[in-house]
Order: sequence, then C-alpha cells, then structure tokens
Amino acid sequence: MAEHIDKNRLNNNLRYRFDYISKFLNFTKDDIGLLNTLAPIIFPRIPFIVETIYKKLYSFDITKQYFLMRNDDFDSFSSNDETNVSVISAQTDFRKDMLSVYLKRIFIQTEWNDLFLQYLSQIGEIHTESDHTESTNVDYIHINNLLGYLEHILIDIIWNTDNLDKNKKFSGIRAINKFFWIQNDFFTMHYGISLKQDSIPNNPSKKQAHCSFK
Repeated sequence: MAEHIDKNRLNNNLRYRFDYISKFLNFTKDDIGLLNTLAPIIFPRIPFIVETIYKKLYSFDITKQYFLMRNDDFDSFSSNDETNVSVISAQTDFRKDMLSVYLKRIFIQTEWNDLFLQYLSQIGEIHTESDHTESTNVDYIHINNLLGYLEHILIDIIWNTDNLDKNKKFSGIRAINKFFWIQNDFFTMHYGISLKQDSIPNNPSKKQAHCSFK
C-alpha cells in the first residue's frame, strides 16, 4: 500500500517536507555521515570555491547587477561615490564570508535538526521578494544556475582527490547530489509556496543565513 503524504503538511511543516523528500531521494544518516567525512577535503578548498563562484557570477551582467545594489544592512553609510564603492566591496566580502560559512555547515552538520533545516530554508527565503529588499529579489533561473555550478565544483574536487577510493568517491558524489536537490526544493518553495512561520521553531537571524547573492 502506498504511503500517505499529507499535502497540507508538506506546504506548512518544514520537518515533514524534509522527511518526505529524504525518503523519496533515499537521503539517510549515512549520506550525512559521508558529507561529514568529506569536510577535511572540502574545507581547504573553500577559498578557491568561493572565488570561483564569484568569478562566474561577475562574468554575466545579469547576475553581477545584484552585487552593485546597496543592501539595506548598509544603508546607514553615506551615498557619495567613494563610500558607495567601499560599501559594495564590504557587502561582497560579507557575502563571500557567508558562503564560506554555508559550505562549512553543509559538511560539518551531524544532526539535521529543526534549526538546521530552518537555516537551509532561510537561505532560500532571503533571495526572494519575501525578504522585501530589491537587492535580494533574485530571479530563480540564477539560483538554479548557481546551485548547479556549485555542485559541479564540489563533484570535480571529490572526483579528483587522489586519496579517496572509487567507492568513496561515488558515494560522496551521490550524497552531494542528494543534498543539492533538497536545498533546491528549499529554494523553490519560497518562490511559490510560503511556509507558515508558526510551524518553524527557533528562527535564526536572517543576517546569519546570507549566502551568495544576498
């Protein structure tokens, strides 16, 4: 008999949604453990990953434009040309730092509790118009491209690591792939369906959740 999945709970309960996706993708604690074992390989390469991502984002005017807008968090600074350039640079450095934090959390998180799921959800939410700032209202096509490009960078790193056997590489790449499908869903739900905030406990600071465009 087919397992019943409650559509309303999917749209209103983050844990329920994650559990369903995990079952469908066969994303298990073993996959989380595999991500953890890849941390020593990924961490030294995070500066390279971040710079590669931003080089790609800056190579197209349609994505570069988001980094030339002043974020609301920086509006207290004066708006003369010299200061504006400094603010834009500071915003970019901040976003790079948050992308680094994001990557580290993916690979060191051992328990995917409600707080971590909310963090992954807010990574999606802050890039939509629901965040009420023009600089973070990013069209989904760019998010989709970014996630795909980031996944490919990580896969290339794992595949070209000499001290991993073939089975470990295969399992690690599969775990990374499952993660990105989960993260992609946590983006798309905010582009179409909003979770009721009272169903999500312990909201962390949105500023701490900033990732790439924000």
